[in-house]
Amino acid sequence: SLCGSGRPSLSYQELKDLKKTNVLHIDVRERWELDRFGKIPASLNIPLGELVQALQMDPTEFEEQYNQKMPSKSDPVVFSCLAGTRSKQALAFAMSLGFS
Repeated sequence: SLCGSGRPSLSYQELKDLKKTNVLHIDVRERWELDRFGKIPASLNIPLGELVQALQMDPTEFEEQYNQKMPSKSDPVVFSCLAGTRSKQALAFAMSLGFS
């Protein structure tokens, strides 16, 4: 299950279509899960436990740590995890920090 801004979930095809645009896809699974189950192509891994801190970083520090431009509060972002629970938490965290 995938979480998108304004919608509680996205289908696989909707995510594939979104990834053709400038959406940032953040996978909030733990690093060991990526090693075990595989990385989603063109996604950025920020484990849920690091997400609040990451979204409050200085943009330069964010880019140095994650090799990715930090999203602005209005940039399109999609969160994913294994079952949908953590991605919903990630969406709530991001919205609480002012992301739309």
